[in-house]
Amino acid sequence: MLDAEMGPSSALAHLYRGELHRMKLWRERLDRTTNWAVLLLAALLTWAFSNETNPHYVVLVGNLAVGLFLSIEARRYRAYDTWRSRVRSLQQNVWAPGLDPTRDLADEGWRRVLAADYARPTLKITTEEALAHRLRRVYLPLFAILNGAWVLRVTAFTDAAWPASAQVGPVSGAAVTALVGVFMLGALVIAVRPRTWHASDELREEALRRDGETPRT
Repeated sequence: MLDAEMGPSSALAHLYRGELHRMKLWRERLDRTTNWAVLLLAALLTWAFSNETNPHYVVLVGNLAVGLFLSIEARRYRAYDTWRSRVRSLQQNVWAPGLDPTRDLADEGWRRVLAADYARPTLKITTEEALAHRLRRVYLPLFAILNGAWVLRVTAFTDAAWPASAQVGPVSGAAVTALVGVFMLGALVIAVRPRTWHASDELREEALRRDGETPRT
């Protein structure tokens, strides 16, 4: 598939372009789910603070709805990572050495690995890791805004004292507050706990140019 003088054959170039297209489509699906979650959060908060008589527990129901979007997005992220890992393999082992012949291959057995993946596509990361990625990038701030607004709603916009103001039906305010705290703690643990990341080459590092440095061409 490779020619020493001509570089990548047209078949490999079309393969790379096709994988980029699939990755782009799944990236757009992730963004679409995020947009739904943000719109829902904005609608809930607008309604909750539009009138003092509106029940505060609707904001808590928003946690379930945003959590549903998170689960959908985590599933989509696992599929997205399948196509992204193929693109990164081609970039690291074909295009990078092609642009810089002195660069070593990132993985000597990359052809065998990529061929096995084409023969039998598999998911590369767990659901828990996918949840962690999306929590870090999008959903942990959304949950923080949502539950921070709920705390404001039950403390500053009611005549009752907290935690009694957080009561929902027969469930005491202290119990509701504890459940919210456990939920946020669980999301934080999933997002930040130490782990070995299996998503290939996520942007977790920075290589910022120094002030006044001219980009190399």
